[in-house]
Amino acid sequence: MKDKTPLLRWAFWIGLVAFLSWDYARSPAIDLRQEPPLVAAGSGQVVEGGHCSSAK
Repeated sequence: MKDKTPLLRWAFWIGLVAFLSWDYARSPAIDLRQEPPLVAAGSGQVVEGGHCSSAK
């Protein structure tokens, strides 16, 4: 009986690359002018999305 580890490893990487390719193709383009800075924690900028900005 042969070891299935290489086959499973290849299946994982092919699946991962296929998923990332599909996600990249289906996602809208990123508008860098509308994105907040990468380090915006504590900067005073208003959050425009997510569950923390919709607290009532």
